[in-house]
Amino acid sequence: MKICRFNDNRVGLVEGDRVYDVTAITAELPGLTWPVAPGDVLIAHLDGLKDKMLALRERATPLALADVKLLSPVANPSKIIAAPLNYQLHVAESAADSGIHNGVHLPSYEGFASPVAKFGVFLKSPSSIVGAGEGVKIAYPGRRNDHEVELAVVIGKQCKDVSREDAFGVIAGYAIGLDMTVRGPEDRSYRKSADTYSVLGPYLTTRDEIADPDNLDFSITVNGEPRQKANTRDLITKTAELIEVASRAYTLYPGDIIYTGTPEGVNSIVGGDVMHAEIEGLGHMDVAVRD
Repeated sequence: MKICRFNDNRVGLVEGDRVYDVTAITAELPGLTWPVAPGDVLIAHLDGLKDKMLALRERATPLALADVKLLSPVANPSKIIAAPLNYQLHVAESAADSGIHNGVHLPSYEGFASPVAKFGVFLKSPSSIVGAGEGVKIAYPGRRNDHEVELAVVIGKQCKDVSREDAFGVIAGYAIGLDMTVRGPEDRSYRKSADTYSVLGPYLTTRDEIADPDNLDFSITVNGEPRQKANTRDLITKTAELIEVASRAYTLYPGDIIYTGTPEGVNSIVGGDVMHAEIEGLGHMDVAVRD
């Protein structure tokens, strides 16, 4: 199942190049009481709503996917978690390119099994999340702003201290993530948390549709120019272990997003550019950049 959020917070099922409006499913969600529990209430109840969503789809008039504005499929993540330096060739390019490390974010991890083992994971502001149709607004004009395409994992249930053996059971689904960043001396969480600097889309593909998230081809082009192309099999710290590491530190809630890391080929974008990102089994999306 592929689930999107579009236009004025409508909920849709995506099939090929069509969207079926199943927004009526939101009437099935429980009412909120204060204090509001963390997380995304639709993602929290998704497993129990799938059959009703399919029934609504049978009565829905299809819309052209190209004609709707795609928002982030997750409306209310309590947090966005990201893995640094999680592809070996990106570690190498970061060491070689002073524009990436800026002399302060050196990628060496000697004595540790992986960069994640040394640096851990980091947080991005939930307010940075946008969908493919909203695009990226350059927040740091005059500085180097880079694209970083990666597999994004969406958590489906509240959990803590999840073992890697049990990790796939807490996943709701997957999406394409663009971890936008400005280069500079500031902490990663600051440089990557500006509004629109976490793109998620084009929709949420449920866990059952992806046999192995650690074996997916993916790529990004900018204005048709190839920039990054890799396979998630090259992840240093795999998907399940990332969930284990993250859940050791944080309680994970439905709708929390884990960006798994980016491969080599990161490069700058400017206003007027169009990024085209795709991941095997998860679709593709065009994301416009504006000043």
